[in-house]
Amino acid sequence: MLNLSHLKSLLVLAMAAALAACAGAPKQAVDYSALRAAKPRTIVVLPPLNETADVNATNGMLSQMTMPLAESGYYVLPVAEVAETFRQNGLTTPADIQNVSPAKLHQIFGADAALYTKVTQYGSVYQVFDANTYVSASAKLVNLGNGDVLWQGMASASGKELGNAGVGGGLIVALVQAAVKQVAHSLSDESQKVAGLTSRKLLSAGQPNGLLYGPHSPKYGTD
Repeated sequence: MLNLSHLKSLLVLAMAAALAACAGAPKQAVDYSALRAAKPRTIVVLPPLNETADVNATNGMLSQMTMPLAESGYYVLPVAEVAETFRQNGLTTPADIQNVSPAKLHQIFGADAALYTKVTQYGSVYQVFDANTYVSASAKLVNLGNGDVLWQGMASASGKELGNAGVGGGLIVALVQAAVKQVAHSLSDESQKVAGLTSRKLLSAGQPNGLLYGPHSPKYGTD
């Protein structure tokens, strides 16, 4: 049997282990001081850099980014008009556009801030018994007045989060369902839907480490 001193020692060791585990995985903390000071009202969204093998990644992600920003309380310049302005100035690739200086972007668009994005994963992954779609992206909001980074974050989402069911029912059923999923993924643009979920996670205010509510939101100043 354990005596009292042994029991106390075990309790101390257990508490130390728990504290060490907590210390080993600290929560990410975002410094919002620059964003609160800048108070951006208008955002120009730049075409995302595509770091994937899928040529649709830039447009698929870009098409989903305006809504969460607008719902968070920011005015977002119309994406089509922004793209046409860049085209008329000879800028057609995301890399060239993101290399334009903040001062020049401010001069052209008059926006308070620009959103720079990278897509690091986009598309379907096929396995023997399953298929799934993944979209991952990172973003930063830059003050066009002085070039300071106001906020940055990253997010990922998968097709299973859209409500896809898991595979079950034995080996033959699993293989058939996997084949059906692969055909479905090739015939439908599920990646764009997953990009929408990724965008909401990344850009919606009220998310952990996400953007603050903008001045057009009734929740402005509450976070």
